[in-house]
Amino acid sequence: MEIWIATFNPNKVKEFRSLISDSPQITSVHTANEINGYFPPPENGSSFLENARIKAKSLFAIKNNQWVIAEDSGLVVPSLNGLPGIHSARYAGEKASDSENVSKILKMLQIRKVSDRSAFFNCTLVSYSPLGEEFVFEGQLMGKIGDKPLGNLGFGYDPIFIPTNQTQTLAELGPAYKNQHSHRAQAFKKWIERIQRNEQP
Repeated sequence: MEIWIATFNPNKVKEFRSLISDSPQITSVHTANEINGYFPPPENGSSFLENARIKAKSLFAIKNNQWVIAEDSGLVVPSLNGLPGIHSARYAGEKASDSENVSKILKMLQIRKVSDRSAFFNCTLVSYSPLGEEFVFEGQLMGKIGDKPLGNLGFGYDPIFIPTNQTQTLAELGPAYKNQHSHRAQAFKKWIERIQRNEQP
C-alpha cells in the first residue's frame, strides 16, 4: 500500500520513514512536498486534533485515492499553563529555530522560578483511508525539562526533555529509543495496527 504524509518537516519525515521500515505492508511513502504547487494550509486550529485534521483534509483533497496521514505534536509544560503546546514550533517567534524555542522554555521556567518541571510530548495523528474514513490516534511521552540542552541526536525540544525513568535527554538517547517510546511512535503504531485490521478479509 502507498501512503502520503502531510508534512514538510524533514526531521518528521525521517522519523516516519524509520518507523515505516518495520511495516512490510507499506510499499511506498510520499510526502506533501512532492506535489508541485501544493502549499500547506494555515494551522489555525485550537488543538492538536484540529491542526492535524486541517493538514490531513488538505492533502486528502488531492490524494483522495490513497491513505493520508497527518499529525500535530508538541511539548506541554503544565507549570507554564500548558505552553508551548500547539505553538511548540513557533514558541519563540513565527520563524524561531529549535535552539531559540529551547532557550525560551528554559528562560520562562527560570523567570517563574518553577519547581515542577514535569512535561510531556503529545502527538495527535489523523488519517484518511482511500474510502474517506477518518481515524484518530494519540500518543504521549511523559517526562521533565532538564536544566540545560544535552545531546545532538534529536530535534526540537529533544535536548531538554528527559523521559520518565531515564537520566538522559531524548537527544542523548537517540533515534532507537524514540522509535520505541516517543509520542509519535506510539500514535503511529496504533495507526499501523488499525490498517492491518482494515486489510484483513
